[in-house]
Amino acid sequence: MSDNTILEFSSLSLEYRVRGRAPHRVLDDVGFSLPRGEILALVGESGSGKSTLARAVTGTLAPNARISSGSVRLDGRELVGLAAKQYERLRGSTIGYVPQDALLGLNPLIPVGRQAEEPLRVHTRLDRGARRRRILELFERVGLRRVEQVYDSYPHELSGGMCQRVLIAAAIAADPELIVADEPTTALDVTVQKRILDLLVELTRAEGLSVLLVTHDLGVAAERAQRIVVLQNGRLVEHGSAAEIVSAPAEAYTRRLIASSHLGRTAVDVARSRRAFADAPRARAAQEQPGEAPVVLAEGLRKTFPNRAGEPVVALDDVSVSVGRGRTLGIVGESGSGKTTLMRTLAGLAKPDAGSASIHGEPVEYGARGARGRRGLYRRLQIVYQNPFAALNPRHTVETILEEPLTGFRLGNRGERRRRVAELLDLTGLPAGVASRYTAELSGGQRQRIAIARALAVRPEVLICDEPVSALDVTVQRQILDLLAELQRELDLTYLFISHDLGVISEISDEILVLQHGAVVESGTALDVLRQPRTDYVRELLAAIPQPDLPGIVRDPALP
Repeated sequence: MSDNTILEFSSLSLEYRVRGRAPHRVLDDVGFSLPRGEILALVGESGSGKSTLARAVTGTLAPNARISSGSVRLDGRELVGLAAKQYERLRGSTIGYVPQDALLGLNPLIPVGRQAEEPLRVHTRLDRGARRRRILELFERVGLRRVEQVYDSYPHELSGGMCQRVLIAAAIAADPELIVADEPTTALDVTVQKRILDLLVELTRAEGLSVLLVTHDLGVAAERAQRIVVLQNGRLVEHGSAAEIVSAPAEAYTRRLIASSHLGRTAVDVARSRRAFADAPRARAAQEQPGEAPVVLAEGLRKTFPNRAGEPVVALDDVSVSVGRGRTLGIVGESGSGKTTLMRTLAGLAKPDAGSASIHGEPVEYGARGARGRRGLYRRLQIVYQNPFAALNPRHTVETILEEPLTGFRLGNRGERRRRVAELLDLTGLPAGVASRYTAELSGGQRQRIAIARALAVRPEVLICDEPVSALDVTVQRQILDLLAELQRELDLTYLFISHDLGVISEISDEILVLQHGAVVESGTALDVLRQPRTDYVRELLAAIPQPDLPGIVRDPALP
């Protein structure tokens, strides 16, 4: 291990052991190194071993994980076999860790500011006041607003993106030498993602910090990392400089990852080449009949929530929505813009203070009196939630999870339900054997596909997708988007698609609605909004899309 190397993997092999089953190898003879002061990105599909490799560094492997051979050295120190108390002294001080899922990374019973202070309390001599000042400063650096209020808030009072930023602030609080970031910007909108990645780059340059970045976003990897390691099924496929990997990939697998991403294509290019409606007769017919009644209609929606001081905070401010049969409305905006509140209002889960909503001309009903009406609504409308960890019952098998909506609506007999489960697994690219497994045995991407399959179970007419592909790697993301497009063509499904990823929004949307602080700042066809944005806010969203400056990658000339 050279003096210039902070982290080194040598022939590392790791397996998981489950009682009654043969050991499952998830890392197989992996070896590479991370130079000091650099960012190295681990890229690969779900199940490739990226997160397991990260956990091998932080000492947070599952109890049934066993390193069968090889070595992990941090600054020359062997980590394999390190005692738990020794790891506790490293985590927070030498190693900062940003987990993939913000809700699992924070204690719901403790204010987030106190949780972010923990590395300072354990590893420094700062008093409570100094610790608070340091955390408030870091909250501002990672892009949080009203930091005093955030400090005293509980995780459930913050958005997913805000919780993720809290975790990043905690990870850098005690000035570690190495940050292990497991999909740290997956839940964040593009502008905050840019701010966080800018911060990581700044820290590597100014303080010599090294970053092991786990990501499924090749655009982020190509733009921000000096080196890229590509993993497939636990094996190292290739590694090298970002320019080498992205511009001249040596392996077919890497070329497939690049082909599944938006590298080299602008958002306008993607919108122009949208396949979902290129040859769809029904879509053309819908466009030619502007007088046809919309499937989803909302007018003048307004919704406020009280803050901790009891003062009203506007979540929706006079928002109107109209979506035709077989069409997709992409809803985009930063965390706290009102996207999820709009989704919940349209689904009957949050009663607006003013305005109205209807699905197929039937008013959306709210409250206890509307429960029976909402049962009929949910036969026609289903939701794919952002967080599969919270949406799926960990005590049920996948088969039981997918059968639940069919049983609830009394659809089919036992045999028919089992056949539908098999069909759903096939539709979402999962092997039949997954049916007998529990969600804890699946990767994050696999869990999200199960959530999508469950939403499709009752064959709804309207699908509200709340960040449905944000946790998926690019190849699985491509499969899911292709699947949604195919289902839409065949069944005339209507989609409301919420995302912070303008690349995804441009690909799947016919129209785009942009929200900021609860208000609509722009709306129109996807091409018009992306090609000729009228507001600085939308131009900022476009400018935050990763645009790597590497050979063979064409930058969008419309962006800075």
